[in-house]
Amino acid sequence: MSSASPTADRLRQRLRGLWPQTLKGQLLLALFSGVLMVFAYEPFGQGWLAPLGWLVLWALCDGCATPRRAALAGFVWGIGFFAAGLGWMYVALNVYGGMAPPLAALSILLLCAYLALFTALAGWLLLRLRSGRPVWDAGLAAAAYMLGEWLRGNLFTGLPWLMIGYTQTPPSPLSGWAPVFGVYGVSMMMVFVLALVGQTLRGRLRWPLAAAAVVTVLAGGVVLRGVVWTQPEGAPLKVALLQTNIPQDQKWDMARVQDWLALNADMVRQHASSLVVLPETTLPMFDEQLPAGYLDHLGALARAAGGDVVLGIFTRDEQGRVFNSAISRGASPAQHYGKNHLVPFGEFQPPGFRWFFSLAQIPMADQSRGGATQPPLQLGGQRIAMNICYEDVFGEELLHALPEATLMLNISNLAWYGDSHAQPQHLQIAQWRALETGRPMLRATNTGMTALVMPDGSVSAVLPAFKRGALEVEVQGHRGLTPYALWANGPFLTVLGGMLVAAVFLRRRSSLRQGR
Repeated sequence: MSSASPTADRLRQRLRGLWPQTLKGQLLLALFSGVLMVFAYEPFGQGWLAPLGWLVLWALCDGCATPRRAALAGFVWGIGFFAAGLGWMYVALNVYGGMAPPLAALSILLLCAYLALFTALAGWLLLRLRSGRPVWDAGLAAAAYMLGEWLRGNLFTGLPWLMIGYTQTPPSPLSGWAPVFGVYGVSMMMVFVLALVGQTLRGRLRWPLAAAAVVTVLAGGVVLRGVVWTQPEGAPLKVALLQTNIPQDQKWDMARVQDWLALNADMVRQHASSLVVLPETTLPMFDEQLPAGYLDHLGALARAAGGDVVLGIFTRDEQGRVFNSAISRGASPAQHYGKNHLVPFGEFQPPGFRWFFSLAQIPMADQSRGGATQPPLQLGGQRIAMNICYEDVFGEELLHALPEATLMLNISNLAWYGDSHAQPQHLQIAQWRALETGRPMLRATNTGMTALVMPDGSVSAVLPAFKRGALEVEVQGHRGLTPYALWANGPFLTVLGGMLVAAVFLRRRSSLRQGR
């Protein structure tokens, strides 16, 4: 069904004139548009670029003659996207891991190539299964892309960083859908609507259908932004989130240990509150190696203010297993949380990759999981769901603490990645976790970004990165469940599976009709 609008016809003609006609030109466009996508995320925050970058990916794949060519276009787009978006990992390998620059660059390139296989899969499926029905093929485009995203976020422990939905933090209207469908569901909604727009630009659909889809999604998000999914519970809690700003290249210098012990204790003393939070591995040693009475001293400082202190440190059990932990001391009974979702290569050694650790010096790189269903910490009259650094990237895994937890607390150390995009990108992810759960998210980090994120996804307060200081805030716990907290990714997976099954069925029926 083609559009009869002269304006639409002129627009299509203009776009055709701009479109590269050679394979080399198309692959360069794929690479460029993939790189462009990074500007949709923080710290740039140009969320409008995400629809543009994804539409270019769709158009490149849709215009290919074969599934193999579409996979190539998706792969090159993915290389540009992930290299630009995750290039900060080079700092950890080269600057702090001691890996030679060529090897560090090659390692990052290989990681990006692996991640780009999922966008290549999306391109291949789009061409392999399309049926010629514009609306259904738009659904196929969304399903193919999101299948790749789901696999990327789950295979080999997963790396779901840079999901397209993360670009739509408040005040974007699409953030209103976050408490309903989560980042996977909202990402699928986005790319489905964009695929409808793409089909319209191709002249296969009339404009009113795509326009209605865009208006419905945006208007629905605006309405949902006004819905309050959870309610305050308990008295407000005074919290001091401490940003120690210890340089990564000095943190593990044993000659400086006494300096770091004194720094942490002094910051707790200066900012005593109902809850004082120090960052992930703020003390670079095992708890058993601390000077006698040090933890009791921190607890006494917190207890004098009628509160508790939470700090990140490595712990070891009777079997010698190492845990990246958060422990508490103070007015409440001592409590412990062990990080459960570990970072491959950084916190555990994947089978067959021991050679990697002979090239990169990464301390404490053989850790154990703390357990998937650890209870919230009972502190200051609130029930606090802990997560350490990278764990808050896995939104569905945080739901186990609900509905009991009233607050969420993340402690991180992104000093490994220097002054890069990692810190603002991570804060943007935390905004989505607050939206999905309807809970405030507290963040205490070594170098940034230490912040308070409200249940509506807004950043209430944040410290400047790479500056030592304390963010002193008052936060209200919340109870209740958002729709996403109730059904997690179930609706997304159901729709994804249904779309893929429908695409296979329609493709087979179309092939039978054509006698193939």
